[in-house]
Amino acid sequence: MTHEVGPSPAAARYALMLGAGTETHGGLMYIVIREYTKVRSVADAARRAKSGIGQILRESHGFRSYHVLDGGEGVGVAVMIFEDRESANAANEKVQGFVKASLYDLNLGDPEIIAGEVLVNIESDA
Repeated sequence: MTHEVGPSPAAARYALMLGAGTETHGGLMYIVIREYTKVRSVADAARRAKSGIGQILRESHGFRSYHVLDGGEGVGVAVMIFEDRESANAANEKVQGFVKASLYDLNLGDPEIIAGEVLVNIESDA
């Protein structure tokens, strides 16, 4: 199953919460957030995914950054930031394939996917 990531009203709320997004080439970024809610070990999943997903993303057009967080109680969240939606869609499809093929034993299930353009860009002055 391919998940096409399109604009979501919730994406703006997440962007505000994260303070994420960096201007590039005069425009704002596109964020894809994947939330898994039944992860036995987020640290193990992140460690195992780092090299495979890292390679996929570094080779993806428009890729800017990737973050994983442990939300506690079996919740793992991955945040991908790209220059545009088309780049994010292409990479998300590859990442989903990697997760299903290489992390199947972790029984992650299908993530909730929230995606959209960054509406607010706040960066540190430091």
